[in-house]
Amino acid sequence: MGRLALIGGHSILGGEPAAGFEPAEVATPSGPVRVHVRGGLVLLQRHGLDRYATAAGIDHRRNLAALAELGCDRILAIGSVGGLRAELAVGTFLCPDDFIALHLGLSLDDGHGGERVPGFDPAWREAVVAAWARRAEPELRDGGVYWQAIGPRFETAAEIRLIGAHADVIGMTIASECIIAGELGIPYAAVCVVDNLANGVAGRRLSVAGFEAGKARTRARAGAAFEAVGAELEGP
Repeated sequence: MGRLALIGGHSILGGEPAAGFEPAEVATPSGPVRVHVRGGLVLLQRHGLDRYATAAGIDHRRNLAALAELGCDRILAIGSVGGLRAELAVGTFLCPDDFIALHLGLSLDDGHGGERVPGFDPAWREAVVAAWARRAEPELRDGGVYWQAIGPRFETAAEIRLIGAHADVIGMTIASECIIAGELGIPYAAVCVVDNLANGVAGRRLSVAGFEAGKARTRARAGAAFEAVGAELEGP
């Protein structure tokens, strides 16, 4: 069995090394990537450790190439999202089973290599859901559609009304990672944590301050759950 990669953002994986982990730098064709490693577990901060990259500026090819170089054979990512329905309130955890990312032309291959059917790995996703039920405290919704927005701006209320007819949560990173992981042959699953209701949902206008407050409210629970499930899935 290869290594398990955990991918997170600054709300979950900060810039300081986690307890028991050692920093490592991985060379890739497009530049080095810094990670934290402990035995069979690799932590990747998708926004970078040296300087912050916005969601729109993340080099997903480089990040995922580093995980492949380290021998990772499965990936669990956690992503901050907006809820597209009022019942998906702040603090909701959801494991999506599909995504919409119509604007993405992302691939590792300029030829025909990118002509494949993308998606979350069903067997690995089931394993994540089962491990979450055993080890994590917050309830996890099994299934849902993730809409990937372009960013870095948030969406207008009219855009959210359109998107909400087809998806459950909205974010800016998960689909990109899933597509590249699939091309590399690495099973990928994600857990989304709702940090805000999307703009206009339940008649509420989104603010940056409200978004940051939502992240602060969910950070501790999300971090603890991510750590517990990662330990369960890492294996012997």
